[in-house]
Amino acid sequence: MIFKIFFTWWNRQTLGTFLKTLFFGKFVGKDELGNKYYKSKNDERWVIYSGDIEATKITSEWFLWIHHTIDKIPNEKDSKYIWQKKHQENKTGTKESYKPIKIKKGQDEKKYETWKH
Repeated sequence: MIFKIFFTWWNRQTLGTFLKTLFFGKFVGKDELGNKYYKSKNDERWVIYSGDIEATKITSEWFLWIHHTIDKIPNEKDSKYIWQKKHQENKTGTKESYKPIKIKKGQDEKKYETWKH
């Protein structure tokens, strides 16, 4: 376990983050993606990602908390609006990335309506 942390830090956390979390971190919560959130006595906040380190894996509620926009620790039981979608990480550069429908040259039909001034 310790060798995996030391030699493959890019998969989870660095050795420094591991020691900081061990000695100074207070666990405050976990999101639906499995990311764990910590804070220190000085209100420094950080995340330990589950799986690969990818900043877009932080949900919007936890993003606000980790950047000191809100102080309330997010809770999964908090009600969400009907229009809110489930959080997804950025899929750019993967097979699951968004690919818009291509418009063939010479096609008369527009896929959008222009604004009128």
